[in-house]
Amino acid sequence: MASNKSTLLILFFSISITIQFPTKTSSTSIPTNPDHQQSDSDCTNRWIHIRRLPPVFNLDLLSNCSGYPLFYDFCPYLANHGLGQKTHNLSHSWYRTDPLMLELIFHRRMLEYPCLTADPQAADAIYVPYYAGIDALRYLYGPDYNSSSEQGLNLFEFLTTDSPESWNRKMGHDHFMVLARPAWDFSQPLGNDPPLWGTSLLELPQFYNVTALTVETRAWPWQEHAVPYPTSFHPPNLSLLESWVQRVRRSRRTTLMMFAGGGGVGRNPTIRRSIRNECENNTMNKNVTNVNNAGMYGSGVGGFSKLCDVVDCSNGICEHDPIRFMRPMLQASFCLQPPGDTPTRRSTFDSIVAGCIPVFFEESSARAQYRWYLPEDQFGEFSVFIAKEDVVFKKTRILDVLRSIPRGKVRRMRERVLEMIPRIMYRKHGSSIGLRAKKDAFDIAIEGVLQKIKSRGQVFAQ
Repeated sequence: MASNKSTLLILFFSISITIQFPTKTSSTSIPTNPDHQQSDSDCTNRWIHIRRLPPVFNLDLLSNCSGYPLFYDFCPYLANHGLGQKTHNLSHSWYRTDPLMLELIFHRRMLEYPCLTADPQAADAIYVPYYAGIDALRYLYGPDYNSSSEQGLNLFEFLTTDSPESWNRKMGHDHFMVLARPAWDFSQPLGNDPPLWGTSLLELPQFYNVTALTVETRAWPWQEHAVPYPTSFHPPNLSLLESWVQRVRRSRRTTLMMFAGGGGVGRNPTIRRSIRNECENNTMNKNVTNVNNAGMYGSGVGGFSKLCDVVDCSNGICEHDPIRFMRPMLQASFCLQPPGDTPTRRSTFDSIVAGCIPVFFEESSARAQYRWYLPEDQFGEFSVFIAKEDVVFKKTRILDVLRSIPRGKVRRMRERVLEMIPRIMYRKHGSSIGLRAKKDAFDIAIEGVLQKIKSRGQVFAQ
C-alpha cells in the first residue's frame, strides 16, 4: 500500500483532475487556464475530448505504488504530477523523474491543452487516460501473471458500453492512449500457454484501431508511435530553458566520449562489452596514445584530457539521480547509446539535454523510432552511427571513428543537438506563456497523433 505522503499526492492529483474536468453530463466546456483559451478557428482539426474513465483505470492504480515486491517502490515519483521530487530544494527545473510516470505527465498536460471539448462528437481525437504501463505491473510482477492476456478487456468493455456512440462512430480509430513502457511489453501473443513476458494489450483485436504513444515501437508500428522518454529536465519558463541551453553551449568538453549504463561485464561478445574494453584499454595505456605535455589527447582547443569515461549505472542507480550522469555528459563531446534489453534508451534524450552528440549502434535505437522528433533524413547532422557488428566482430575502434570527425563538423552537430532540446523535453505543467510558444515533446506528440488519426480515418472511410 502507498505511504501516507504518497496517498496525499494521489489525493491532490485526483482533486486536480476533478476540478479541471467536468462530469460527463456537464453541458459546459472544460475549464482551462485563460492564457490557454483559443478561438474556434485556432482549434480547427485540433479538438480533443478526454474520455472520463472510472478511477480503477488510472488513479486507483497509484495507491498500490509500493505493492510489487519484485518491482521497485515508485511512490516517491508520483510527486509533482509524475515529475517526481526535485533533485534539491532550490531546483526549479530538475526532478527525479521515473519514465514509468509518462502516463501521469501526459494526463496532467492534457488537462491544460487549449482545444479540449466536452462533446466527443465534436472531437477530432479522443484521449483515453488509461495508465497502461502501471496497470501492467500486476501482470508482469504481481498476482495476475497467468492472466496477462486479459489486460485491457475491462477497459474495452467500458468504452463500448458507457457512451458507446463515442467508440462506434469510428470504431476506435479516433482514440489514443499513452503506454509508458516499450510496445514489446504489451505484445505477448494471445495463445501463449504458459504466458511469457509481457501482456497482450496490443495483440487484442479490440484495440487494433487505437493509436498508442509509447516510448519504443515494434518493427511494424501500425498501432503505435514512439515519443521520447521523459528526462529529469522540466523547466517552467523560457528564461530557465534559455539559461540551461547557454550553460550547455559554454560547457568545456574535456572528454571525447562517454557511456552511462550497465552491462558489458560478461564473457559474451556484446557492444557494451566492446565499449567497456575499449575504454579500459585507453585508460590503462595512455603511453601509446598521442598525449601532449599538457596531458591532453590531440592538440589545441580540440584536445581532450580524457578519451573515454564510463559512468556505471548498474542496478538502476542512475535512474533517479541525474547528477550522476549529467555532469559527465556535459563534459563529453560524444555519448554512446548502445542497445540493452531493448534497442532504445532514455539516455539518448539525457545526452541531447546535455548537448552531448549521441552515437548509435542500431538503426532501431532512434532513427527508426522517433521520426516526429529526430528527422530521419537529417540524422547525420546531429548523431553518429557505427554498426555494432563492426565494433564487436570487425574490431572497428569507436575512438578512431569519432576522432576522425573534423572539429568544425562536431561544432555544427552540437548546435543541431542544442536546437533539439526544446523538442525532446517535457516542460513542466502550468509553464509560462513564453515557454509554451516553443513546442515540446508533448506538443509534437499531439500534432503527430492528430495527423495520424486523420490519415487512418481517411483509410477507414474508404
